[in-house]
Amino acid sequence: MATGNINVSVENIFPLIKKFLYSDHEIFLRELISNATDATLKLKHLTNIGEASVEYGNPVIEIKVDKEGKKLHIIDQGIGMSADEIQKYINEVAFSGAEEFLEKYKDSAKDSGIIGHFGLGFYSAFMVAEKVEIISKSYKEDEKAAHWTCDGSPQYTIEEHDKTERGTEIILHIAEDSTEFLEDSRINELLVKYNKFMPIPIKFGTKEETLPLPEDAEEGAEAEKITVDNIINNPNPAWTKQPADLEDADYKSFYRELYPMQFEEPLFNIHLNVDYPFNLTGILYFPKLGNDMNMQKDRIQLYQNQVFVTDNVEGIVPEFLTMLKGVIDSPDIPLNVSRSYLQADGNVKKISSYITRKVADKLNSLFKNNREDFEAKWDDIKIVIEYGMLSEDKFFDKADKFALYPSVDGTYYTYEELYEKIKDAQTDKDDKTIILYASNKDQQHSYIEAAKEKGYEVLLLDSPIVSHLIQKLETSKENISFARVDADHIDNIIKKDSAQISKLSDEEKESLKTTLTEVVPADKYTVQLEAMDSNASPFMITQPEFMRRMKEMQQTGGGGMFGMGNFPEMYNLIVNTNHELVGQILNTKTRKKQERLIKQSLDLARLSQNLLTGEELTQFIKRSYEMIK
Repeated sequence: MATGNINVSVENIFPLIKKFLYSDHEIFLRELISNATDATLKLKHLTNIGEASVEYGNPVIEIKVDKEGKKLHIIDQGIGMSADEIQKYINEVAFSGAEEFLEKYKDSAKDSGIIGHFGLGFYSAFMVAEKVEIISKSYKEDEKAAHWTCDGSPQYTIEEHDKTERGTEIILHIAEDSTEFLEDSRINELLVKYNKFMPIPIKFGTKEETLPLPEDAEEGAEAEKITVDNIINNPNPAWTKQPADLEDADYKSFYRELYPMQFEEPLFNIHLNVDYPFNLTGILYFPKLGNDMNMQKDRIQLYQNQVFVTDNVEGIVPEFLTMLKGVIDSPDIPLNVSRSYLQADGNVKKISSYITRKVADKLNSLFKNNREDFEAKWDDIKIVIEYGMLSEDKFFDKADKFALYPSVDGTYYTYEELYEKIKDAQTDKDDKTIILYASNKDQQHSYIEAAKEKGYEVLLLDSPIVSHLIQKLETSKENISFARVDADHIDNIIKKDSAQISKLSDEEKESLKTTLTEVVPADKYTVQLEAMDSNASPFMITQPEFMRRMKEMQQTGGGGMFGMGNFPEMYNLIVNTNHELVGQILNTKTRKKQERLIKQSLDLARLSQNLLTGEELTQFIKRSYEMIK
């Protein structure tokens, strides 16, 4: 038996390992299984190139819990190690890796930006174990098996062992404060979390399977049950295969494997597969999103060589795509560094750009190949596309080909198609093309109808970020302006040269305005007299486009200049001087009746904008009944 000391320059490194990674000590199992996988894949490579004259076979990695003995075993059938190799890789290389890692990060233990602890490897075992044993037999026939033991101090022992099968068994003597890792349910949870798609089968106990009955089985015959290995992982997940080898059903099946509690099918998927200038594979799924900006993000899982690392992919996946689901696997993403380093890393930026381009290309091909289907899905995917257009200029340029603008009548236009459709009718006297839109077909119905009577097209833009999006479009496109259809009287939104002539004289208008301002609350409404068509509404409430848009932008984050989100609601009350009722208000002799007509007309206008609620609505209904008695 040989004994020795591990070279330690960081004083008492084992307590440091335990303390530093305490909040994340479950990753020890991921690390040890990753090492076992590497050892197995190395053997596969050596047998493939003829350097190992052994039968590779069908190796598995086995996890065993010995609750009574307070031990956890991780057993592989990989390349194995001799005593000299244990000395080199465990006592020197692995330890120096752990030491370097801790030296770098011991002062930033609370840095939540550290995502993953690759590089720490084997010594993460001491986060949960008071003693660790390695029993290993090299694939080389002439090498004897070795048995290494260390109790968490710098001393270790190494001696010969009678193990005859190649591979490595690691035995963790679980510490008193980590007995949760002697529970089958906890180990199963970790295996499913981190190792669900590892490339080598992982066995954890056994399970019973029922064999199907033969076709000629007698009625009432019982199916035979057999005991089989409980393999917890899928070593060949869909993202490791070529897109040409997968059917639509395979992608849907894999989605259910990723999200077993998700019952809605994804709308479509995007298969990522690149090997230059970096390695990256993966599958992204578009779930049904609707208008919900508060949906759960962090549903994309990041893997490194099929080992789960994190579901916080910020910085790797563009922000607008974090609403998607799926998997990204890349060996080129640095995982044991701070988030600030990650965001500055050149490879990561290239990966982010590649994913953006790939998603844009896929959306464009879906649009071109089956526009009808794309239109049918638009409401469920628009939030991602609109968010991408706002946040990524390169995506904005590509999305111009497939981003859709639906009308209130259900016709879908690209921007180019829309512009061609409206440019003649909806260009005002200043040569600016006005794009009309509604955010709610029911609430803004009367305004939509007034616009349609003029032959104008009205879009239905109802996503929560529409104010930001139209601001972006106005700055990106030439000589256009968006206006919500209820922002003003339609003739004021799209001003033509010909103006309506008012039936009232200037004196009558002055008298009418004075009467109105005495009744209409000045803190809520700015009274505006307009000569309109005599068939248009007598009273119309609008909200100035600029102020309403700023308030909306502040509510969804950003854009709320001058603190407009805190402004009280202010509206314009547009009074049609050519309407018969307005003439009646002006000429009514009794003040009481005049006041009643104004209040009733104002409340009707408020009712059309959903602004009449509570006590005021009750009073309005009561007053209306009185008037029709």
